[in-house]
Parts: sequence; structure tokens; C-alpha cells
Amino acid sequence: MTPAIDPSWQAALAGALATPAMAALDAFLAAQAASGEIIFPPADERFRALALTPLDRVRVVILGQDPYHGPGQAHGLAFSVRPGVKPPPSLVNIYKELQADCGIAPARHGFLDHWARQGVLLLNTVMSVASGRAASHRNHGWEAFTDAVIRAVAAQPGPIVFLLWGAHAQAKAAFVPDDGTHLVLTAPHPSPLSAYKGWFGSRPFSRTNAFLVAHGAAPIDWALPEMVES
Repeated sequence: MTPAIDPSWQAALAGALATPAMAALDAFLAAQAASGEIIFPPADERFRALALTPLDRVRVVILGQDPYHGPGQAHGLAFSVRPGVKPPPSLVNIYKELQADCGIAPARHGFLDHWARQGVLLLNTVMSVASGRAASHRNHGWEAFTDAVIRAVAAQPGPIVFLLWGAHAQAKAAFVPDDGTHLVLTAPHPSPLSAYKGWFGSRPFSRTNAFLVAHGAAPIDWALPEMVES
């Protein structure tokens, strides 16, 4: 597997990409595609988070579970959808908490490219899914790869905030050193199935910016620009 990712990631993840587990994952995905299974996101967008946000520019990690499994939704950035696609329920809840936390009105689109370009790594613990079948690609190798991604980010000088949403994401906290260099904030997944169990009221956005500013870094501009109709 030789994904099109930023050179900074290529160097840090060369070992992880060369493992037998990744070869097995590649074979699994190829077999699924050959069988006619529709996989999201498309292969050329699967690593978009690592292409858009260089390792040495990561300031925040937002870690979810697996991609949206509806047609036209997932495009390689966790929780994001392309312009013109209705924001899914998890993203609607993210916007609700953003408004309650920071007073930022919900965007009329779900395209989170603006966050990614500021150093917000929008990643899922599992980076592909079969159409209509949530969690269908778990335990096929992605978890070991995203472990390596989190380890690589945690090894950076920081400050970096890790927002781990849901139990699968929270397991990655073990890879982040507890030395004050970085901040780990955990919360339930923003899905409607779990958002009312502690996601609402968790204030991840203001707490992230408070940590960054306190450590001499610029805050994230969480307000998404409106999309221009073409």
C-alpha cells in the first residue's frame, strides 16, 4: 500500500505501511472491491486527512470511529462531507455543541476542510467501511495503522490536543504521554446514540483553544466559511 499522503507522514509511517498487517488489509480491500462491494470513502480519498494535514502542522486530532457509510458522504476527513451533502446526524450534534460551547452558529454545510488546513487532523480509527454496513471494516488492520498515526503525532513537540470521541478512539489515549506536553480530552461519540451520555456539555472546542493559547500556540478558528454556490 503506497497512499498519496504528505511526505512528512510518509517518513513517519514507512514502517507501519510495510507491515504484513497492512499487506493483509490491502488484500482485503482489493477482494471486497473485486466482489462488487462498494467501499467508502473511494480509494483515492481514503488517506485525505494525511494528505491535507502534514504531520509537523498537527495541532489538534479529532478521532472518531469509522467513516460514514451512506452514498456520497465520506471523503477521507472524519465527520466531514463534501459541499452539497446534508450534514449527517453526528455532525449536526458537533455543530450543536460548537454553538453551545463557543457561540458559533451551525454551518449550512458539512465540509470541514477549513479545520484540516489549520492543523486539525480529522481521523477515524478505521479508515474505510462497506456501503450501508457500519463497522464492517473493523479488525482488518486499520487499527494498527491508526495506532501508528497517533504515536507519530504524540511524538511531536506540541502542544497538541487529542479529542477522542467514543470508546474505540479513547483506546488510543494510551499512546499519548501524560507529561503536560499534550492534552487528551475524551467524550462519548457525537452520534445520536451516545451524544446525550456526555458529549453535549463536554466543551471540546473552547477547552482545546484554551490549552493551545496557554502553551503559546494560536487557537483554531472553528467558524466554517460559507460555501460559494457555483
